[in-house]
Amino acid sequence: MDMHAITAHVAIPQLLYRYGEAIDQGRLTQAAALFEHARILTGAPQPLDAQQLLALWRKLLILYPCGTPRTRHLITNPIVEVAPDGRTASARSCYTVLQAVDGFALQVIASGRYLDRFECVDGAWRFAERDYRQMDFVGDMSRHVQWPQRGEAS
Repeated sequence: MDMHAITAHVAIPQLLYRYGEAIDQGRLTQAAALFEHARILTGAPQPLDAQQLLALWRKLLILYPCGTPRTRHLITNPIVEVAPDGRTASARSCYTVLQAVDGFALQVIASGRYLDRFECVDGAWRFAERDYRQMDFVGDMSRHVQWPQRGEAS
């Protein structure tokens, strides 16, 4: 295994975990910045960029007076595959989102998979693409996401 592959196997899980940490702490701008050079697939007709993703989060996510969404993203089982050139990689990982708020006991509200692509530029790994379309299980997300009402512009 060459040095790029070793670095990828450390740096890429760190990116995955930093994303979850930033979202859980309500640092949406910092979370979006991780995708500055990435295409984000959400099921919309066109991929989103980081600024569009940030705008979507600001519109949909419920932040509580503490400044957080009162969630915990558990990102597990990262499988990192580095391309032979050592400059690109892909990763598959699982996520489980827990939430607890007043009057809403701690529970799983969502679980699925992240499918990500990465690139190494100037020795640093970064997101190149994230596919958010792999949500496998949905619980009660009514205290996490405020969906647009019927007829409201999305």
